[in-house]
Amino acid sequence: MSAAGLPPTAGSGAGRRGIVAWCLYDWANSAFPTVIVTFVFAAYFTSTVAENETVGTALWGNAMSLSALVVALSAPLFGAIADNGGRRKPWIAALSILCVLVGAALWSIEPEQRFLWQALILVGLANAAFELAQVFYNAMLPEVAPPRLLGRVSGWAWAAGYAGGLVCLAVCLVVFALPEEPPFGLDKERFEHVRATGPFVALWFAVFCLPMFLLTPDRQSSGLPIGEALRRGLGQLVRTLRQVRQYGNILRFLIARMLYIDGLNTLFAFGGIYAAGTFGMGFEEILMFGILLNVTSGLGAAAFAWIDDWLGSKPTIIIAVSALTLLGGAILLVETKTSFMILGAALGIFIGPAQAASRTLMARLAPAELRTEMFGLYAFSGKATAFLGPALVGWATLLADSQRVGMSMILVFFVAGLLLLLPVKEPRDGA
Repeated sequence: MSAAGLPPTAGSGAGRRGIVAWCLYDWANSAFPTVIVTFVFAAYFTSTVAENETVGTALWGNAMSLSALVVALSAPLFGAIADNGGRRKPWIAALSILCVLVGAALWSIEPEQRFLWQALILVGLANAAFELAQVFYNAMLPEVAPPRLLGRVSGWAWAAGYAGGLVCLAVCLVVFALPEEPPFGLDKERFEHVRATGPFVALWFAVFCLPMFLLTPDRQSSGLPIGEALRRGLGQLVRTLRQVRQYGNILRFLIARMLYIDGLNTLFAFGGIYAAGTFGMGFEEILMFGILLNVTSGLGAAAFAWIDDWLGSKPTIIIAVSALTLLGGAILLVETKTSFMILGAALGIFIGPAQAASRTLMARLAPAELRTEMFGLYAFSGKATAFLGPALVGWATLLADSQRVGMSMILVFFVAGLLLLLPVKEPRDGA
């Protein structure tokens, strides 16, 4: 997305440069879930580091579940503290640095079972840092974008994220996977060309996140010492939880999102694993499929960004989750790689809109004075049952000795979330 695509001024927002820089953070950090969590390192772990793909799938699912639980329990408190402290970018910076450093350390995971627990600990820690940074980043949306552009800016950022994941995957394919002799003397027999994706993603993240810190304005600091911000934040969170019935509409939305996003997160965690285990796709094929999926996901997020501002966030989510359910069911029935890739590409069109419109709806629902705290609860809703999705997929896979049976659990979360979303009332922006 270019700055030319934005209005001359952002009104109450951050202006052209600030909006573009904010969206670029999505470009930067999306390389981590795309390359590490979904397509490359997950498949490497289950097929090479673990004893076998079935055991690896179960262990990977348990690690993602524990990471999600850490995020669920800590995100609302962090959000309440930030609302009292004022600034969001210092939190984003600290958590991004942690994700970068731990992600780079994945180079140390050699293709032997003795590195299994080290791999799980590193990936779980990096994933928790990544997700917690999103709490503060998402809370910036209503201040970065003017009300009439909330849906478009959120969608543009998701599209930028998919584009970033796409380009990063493409570079990994061209530089590390395809050459007979990988660069820098990397040894393919020791899977160094795969392990190198960890440091590469870390470098990508570190470089491309800088514009947001330099160009996107942050809120003013409240001037409170960290201890006082912590005390007030904890008290504010307790009061909000006690008065949660006053926010019944938000609560209904968060419960619905808790379920359908759990389905999406589980899909991300096991997408590469399913492609490798059920269809026998190798590292190069998984990368190519990841590139195709990111193309369609980015196009979907960009296209539905306009629909979000036109029809509303709730109708956009309903369309997206319904399509995900139908296409996801079809994917579980096909037998060939070609059918899998075609349906997967179609499914990608609706992944971005479900995510971006959810963020927009939360921005429209949240009271301004509780925005970061509400996005902390938003993160909680995305992680509170996130242990359940991967765990169900992992254990169902083990019990049935079938990845297809395990992956079918995802559809249950889509349908339940969709039904619970229906009574949610969406406020409309005035402009």
